[in-house]
Amino acid sequence: MLERFHVPEADQIRVSEAALRRCVTDIFIACGVPADDAADGADVLVWADLRGVETHGVSNMMRQYVSWFQGGELNPDPTATILREMPGSAAFDGDRGLGILQGRKAMQVAIDKAHNVGVGVVTMRNSAHLGAVGHFAMQAASQGLIGVCMTAMSKFVLPTFGAEPRLGTNPISFTAPAGSEPFLVYDAATSTIAGNKIGLARRVGANIEPGWIAEADGTPIMDSRPVPSGERYALKGFNLLPLGGTREQGSHKGFGLALMVETLTTMLSGSVPNMVKDQHPFARHHFAAYNIAAFCDPEEFKETMDAMLQTLAATPPAPGHVRVVYPGLPEHETELERRAYGIPLHREVIDWFNGCTESFGLDCIEIM
Repeated sequence: MLERFHVPEADQIRVSEAALRRCVTDIFIACGVPADDAADGADVLVWADLRGVETHGVSNMMRQYVSWFQGGELNPDPTATILREMPGSAAFDGDRGLGILQGRKAMQVAIDKAHNVGVGVVTMRNSAHLGAVGHFAMQAASQGLIGVCMTAMSKFVLPTFGAEPRLGTNPISFTAPAGSEPFLVYDAATSTIAGNKIGLARRVGANIEPGWIAEADGTPIMDSRPVPSGERYALKGFNLLPLGGTREQGSHKGFGLALMVETLTTMLSGSVPNMVKDQHPFARHHFAAYNIAAFCDPEEFKETMDAMLQTLAATPPAPGHVRVVYPGLPEHETELERRAYGIPLHREVIDWFNGCTESFGLDCIEIM
């Protein structure tokens, strides 16, 4: 997470991991979610906050989820059904459930299939927001497999040269286990920035930077300016750009990756992209697990992974930089610090939690 998105120290209120888990779980249960699923949802959100991925933690997402449940847009107690299944694959209908409450079970199906036949792939349609997709890819890595997770929903990202949004941020995650080193954990949107970073920037007073968004006519904005007015990541006439920002900087690559995600999540699940038929807030997901033992010796794989990650971390830094980090290393370090000293939340977020718990007749969130 870029420094510009961090909560200023003057606005920080620290909350312990345990207190945050309890509060989030209680709110989900108050929305009608079964206790086990509520705990799964809290795990996804708190994991993101522990690792410094505030875009997909409680700050931005919890209020949206509560709104969807209270508005009847989502089913709090869905029954996911199998549409098709083979030894290495399965396709599920999510029954209008929230993705963060369904992802663990779907990824475990992929993991179990990978143990049996080498690779497991699961798609899910008619579900909703999946949160930090890296959480589910990490589920596979924590069991000694390579994990992949992708999701697609909404439409507020422009195609290269386009003037109207056609795609969501369509994130991709990839994780691989290591021996002694923090795992490789790649988790990134295929847009220049994740949509929720707009909400974070607005909350902490950070600017929009060149190549992040475009004017109403699709012209990329190539100067730094304050965040346009709107709610959460709503930009009122502006849209996000694909990864790269402009064609000269490789936006066609981000656009292509977004289409890959759309294909593997939407079309492969038997659904329709939002650009064709608006399904907000519903999403399509893709979970995959690779059994390393089906391809090579798992211990040799981890030893080689350690060597690669150590070599990357030992790379001499360029002038003006302290060190080289690989995906997953800074998040691992942040997690260690926040488990010890608490998770910093913005005062505005604490105020929202207190108002939400009061409305449900629950105890206020406990601060450190």
